[in-house]
Amino acid sequence: MDQYLITAYDYTDEGAFERRMNVRPHHLDGAKDLKAKGNYVLGGAMLDEEGKMIGSVMILQFESEEQLEAWKQSEPYITQKIWETVDVKPFKVAAV
Repeated sequence: MDQYLITAYDYTDEGAFERRMNVRPHHLDGAKDLKAKGNYVLGGAMLDEEGKMIGSVMILQFESEEQLEAWKQSEPYITQKIWETVDVKPFKVAAV
């Protein structure tokens, strides 16, 4: 499987944080589904100085680019305009 580092920053408009919190349960359900299928390696929220969520980092793995694209098309934080920027880079978790 190919692994990917996803770095995503939230929108900063008024209401963006409330939108994130409303969509968060759906995002977490999706992460649980990815984990059950073996696609989720790790993930979490990026925080600002006050501890407020401002984005996300995930490491996911997929059998194909098509599966990665399918995830992007269905990820609630993308479809519901939580993440303003989403950067996807090939990644390799170190085996230690």
